[in-house]
Amino acid sequence: MHVPDEMPPLSFDPTWTYQERIGFSARLRETQPVSQVQMPGYGRAWIVTRYADVRAALAGSRLARDVHRWPGGSRTRPSEATGIYAHMLHSDPPDHTRLRRLVQKAFAPRRAALRPRAEQIARELLDELAADPCGTIDLLDRYARPLPIRVLCELLGIPAADRAWMAATVTAYDERGEHQRVERELAAYFTGLAAKRAKRAEPGDDLVSALVLARTDDGTGGLTGDELISTVFLLVMAGFDTTVNLIASGTLALLTHPEQMARLRADPALLPAAVEELLRFTSPVNHVNDRFTAEDVTVGGVVIAAGEWVFPMISSADRDAAQFPDPDRLDLGRDTSGQVAFGHGIHHCLGAPLARMEAEVAFGALLPRFPGLSLAVPAAELRWRPVGLMNGLVSLPARLA
Repeated sequence: MHVPDEMPPLSFDPTWTYQERIGFSARLRETQPVSQVQMPGYGRAWIVTRYADVRAALAGSRLARDVHRWPGGSRTRPSEATGIYAHMLHSDPPDHTRLRRLVQKAFAPRRAALRPRAEQIARELLDELAADPCGTIDLLDRYARPLPIRVLCELLGIPAADRAWMAATVTAYDERGEHQRVERELAAYFTGLAAKRAKRAEPGDDLVSALVLARTDDGTGGLTGDELISTVFLLVMAGFDTTVNLIASGTLALLTHPEQMARLRADPALLPAAVEELLRFTSPVNHVNDRFTAEDVTVGGVVIAAGEWVFPMISSADRDAAQFPDPDRLDLGRDTSGQVAFGHGIHHCLGAPLARMEAEVAFGALLPRFPGLSLAVPAAELRWRPVGLMNGLVSLPARLA
């Protein structure tokens, strides 16, 4: 992004380190909390950085997601060409309300039953690490990444023979030039999987089967074919990257704040609160997915005309001292009420409870297993993925003892 001339000469480049992103947002909160910028792929856009303004912008339906409602004429998204557009994240009410209710009914009971399997997967991964003669490993590649994708495969009922392919394909999504290839391949795969589930006389207890059978309360309607495939894709992609980032960045935060790591080791009952603070402190997602103004909207005292892109910065909101005193201090006992790491309003992340559970399992298994865990390189040498939406490490080299 490029900040207009009236702003300090700061650049918002996805290749920046996380610390520089924090400084950028802090400066905007103080000087111009609702800022007009030039964003590649979007042109003119607005970013919102203060907590109160971000919450207000995400509440209700003042900002829209369905670009077919764009003022002055319908637009399309690139994902329409790959067949994965028709999900709730790209929808506004009433379509969004219908889709979310259908998915919630299928998703909630299966999500709650996954914890024992997630704990088993974590133990298996840690056993593999313990058996590594090297003693120095990439904790992101060997633990933070495989745990969420294996849990998602369990949730969706992905056959064991397909899981390595699934992991490699999902991981490649943000690589240069791979975006549409991954979308097309996953759309084709999920289409075939859903067809097999639909033909079963007795569908399985997996989420794809449940989505095939999902019906509205009056029993008259379910997901269309496009909606089903798009929804499965959304659940995979939204449930993977964010959780990987939370586990990896959360582990880094603990390793660089040894007093807080010791506090958590001494009191495992602190885990749920610790996950909330790590969500606030690390913010796995930099900003919510793009929104636009369907009509003139006032945000933070600034009038944004209809037909403008808007990006509420949830990572900045969760570092706003007006909501979280001394926000740059990691405190696992902090009151994190209202943190917006999973968004806010009607598009609040449906998979938030699953991500929280996986993080509790990941930290709860890792810390006691390797009491000598430490960074294998100085924290300043770590690099962050050049993806504007996500706050994610490239790797996390660690020593197990």
